[in-house]
Amino acid sequence: MYWFDTVGTIPDGVGFSHFDLVHLLWLLFGVALTAVLCAAYTRASNRVRRILRLTVGTLILLDEAFKWFTLLVGGNASVSYLPFHLCSINILLIAVHMFKPTKLIDNFLYLICIPAAIAALLFPTWTELPPTSLMHIHSFTVHILLAAYPLMLTIGGDIRPTLRQLPYCLLILIGMAAAVYGINVLLDTNFMFLMDADKGNPLYWFKQAWGNHLLGFPVLLPAVFGVMYGIYYAVKAIRKKASR
Repeated sequence: MYWFDTVGTIPDGVGFSHFDLVHLLWLLFGVALTAVLCAAYTRASNRVRRILRLTVGTLILLDEAFKWFTLLVGGNASVSYLPFHLCSINILLIAVHMFKPTKLIDNFLYLICIPAAIAALLFPTWTELPPTSLMHIHSFTVHILLAAYPLMLTIGGDIRPTLRQLPYCLLILIGMAAAVYGINVLLDTNFMFLMDADKGNPLYWFKQAWGNHLLGFPVLLPAVFGVMYGIYYAVKAIRKKASR
C-alpha cells in the first residue's frame, strides 16, 4: 500500500499525473475548504477569528509533525526533509503570526506564501506518490492549509497588503535564499529549488529555454508580485465603489 514510502523509495509507475483525476480532486477539495474557511472567518467575531487562526495554524504544525512521524516510522528521515524549502519556512512564519501578527509577516504571507503554496499544488513535485502514501496526503494537505491561512485573513480584512512592504519582503526572501543556498552546498540538497529544477516545475521551462533554471526567478517574481498586488487593489477598488 506504500503507506510510508517517499519519492526516494517508491517504485516507478504507482503515482499520479499532473491534472489527472487524483490531482483535480485534491485541487477541488482545497478550493472548497478554503472557501468555507474564508466565509466563516469573514462573518466571525474577533474572538472566533482568533480561534480560527489558532486552529488552522495548529493544523499546519500538526501536519508538519505528521510528516516527521511518517518519515521516522518508515525509516526515511534525511536532511532533504529539513524545513528549508520556502513552504516549510512559511510554516514557521505562520507559527509566529498566529500569536503575534505584524505588518511585515502579513505582507510576506500574502505576497510569498500564497503563490508558493498554490504553485506547489498546481505543479506538485511528489507525483511519484500514490494516494495511499502518507507523504502524498501530507504534501497536499499542508500546502492547502498554507494557502488557506493567509487567504482567510486577507479576505477577512485582517491582512492588508501594501506596496510599502514590498522591498522588505524582497530583502527577506533574498536573505533566505542566500542562507539556504549555503545550506544546499553544505548538505548537497536542493531546498527552494536553488540548485536544480525537475520536469513539472515551472523553473524547468527556463532551464530548457535558457540553460539555467535560476533565470526564472527574476522573471517569475515580478510577475507574481504584479498579479498579487493587482488582484488585491482591484478587489479593494470594486468593494469601495460598491459601498458608495
